[in-house]
Amino acid sequence: MSRIFLAGATGVIGRRLVPLLVGAGHVVAGMTRSPGKAQQVADLGAQPVVVDVFDRDALIAAVVEFRPDIVLNELTDLPDDVNRIAEFGDLNARIRTEGNQNIIDAARAAGSPRILAQTVAWTLPDGPDAVAVEQLESSVLAEGGVVLSYGQFYGPGTYNEDGVPAEPRVHIDRAAARTVAVLGADSGVVTIVD
Repeated sequence: MSRIFLAGATGVIGRRLVPLLVGAGHVVAGMTRSPGKAQQVADLGAQPVVVDVFDRDALIAAVVEFRPDIVLNELTDLPDDVNRIAEFGDLNARIRTEGNQNIIDAARAAGSPRILAQTVAWTLPDGPDAVAVEQLESSVLAEGGVVLSYGQFYGPGTYNEDGVPAEPRVHIDRAAARTVAVLGADSGVVTIVD
């Protein structure tokens, strides 16, 4: 049993991870930036932690207080409408750079628990998001952590609810189950695809 601090607990994969982690006997703190989603986190079985990843001091205090064995970063900043993804490039890049660095700093302050962080299993076009993915991966690996390189999600609640995207891809439920299975993986990049 581990104490797991899950950043992004109400996201597409976070909502599936919390019940699986709790069901496996872990104690989970589910982070959300939205006070309105705290009850959703509690209903899933986690201890709600309302904090914005960009509020570095509050994030550090929350992680230190929880004393995690594992910090699981599943944060993204993407729109509900897939057709608006391009508009969110800079926001998503910021969460992968500044947000991820704040998570690393919080983990260090909490005694350097194991870090696992989400990224993508396909090559992004040149631009802020591609640079941010590279920075996230190198910073997590520098901490001895694990990069979770996911294929495109499909299934309920994803951008691909009614169809199967091009490879690399992974069903959202398989992605969550594989994430739980690799919590103890050696440092490196773990590709999670169908």
